[in-house]
Amino acid sequence: MAEDLVLDTAIRDWVLIPLSVVMVLIGVLRHFVAKLMRSNQVPDAKIVKEGQVVIRARNLRAGANFIPPKSFRARRLYFSNEENGLLYVPKGQAQNAQAQMFSDPNMAMDMMKKNLSMIIPQTLTFAWVNFFFSGFVAAKIPFPLTQRFRSMLQNGIDLSTVDVSYVSSRSWYFLNLFGLRGLFSLILGEENATDDTQRMMQMSGFGFDPTKSLGAEKDSLDIVQHDWALPKFEQRAEAVLRKALR
Repeated sequence: MAEDLVLDTAIRDWVLIPLSVVMVLIGVLRHFVAKLMRSNQVPDAKIVKEGQVVIRARNLRAGANFIPPKSFRARRLYFSNEENGLLYVPKGQAQNAQAQMFSDPNMAMDMMKKNLSMIIPQTLTFAWVNFFFSGFVAAKIPFPLTQRFRSMLQNGIDLSTVDVSYVSSRSWYFLNLFGLRGLFSLILGEENATDDTQRMMQMSGFGFDPTKSLGAEKDSLDIVQHDWALPKFEQRAEAVLRKALR
């Protein structure tokens, strides 16, 4: 049977609260350091143009039924023409985006700065927590949990008799590391440099070829079945009015 522990108030004052405050301050410091290390790059005009073309093609697909068939066919031909269409990319002109990124020294330097600003603070903070606060039972969750949460909430404590709802100091560090995104969004804004999950997603998308989005949008636009909805609005309005007058 799991034992109930009585937590000392000194653990709250000297472990729980300082650890939470330090995690918040480190996150704010990381944000401003990342802003100082960030270089102002001029966006590539070709990439911006391709992005705007994709947005225009998506808007055409979304509002295709609200323009006449002749106008829709003319616009679709303008985008997906095999000779000079905006969405058509010849096979010989498609570039390897990953090789292009590695060939740009500024982009490689920015990637290295982002990785350093993420890895170094986390490594130092984890070493600090592991050295000073290892083995502490820092808090208790006010609701029961199953045994599956033991490895997540009691990292660093090898006692099977302790109830699962108790949280170790090392697990409290990880909960603050991944659970303060909402607080940082309120303090620093949505586009802050402390969002490690967004940064990992950007790293996973490293090497994405922007020309593939043009081909995918061209295929989506070619299969659109146009059905002009405006001539049917009078019949729909008449049907609605008849139902309301009955």
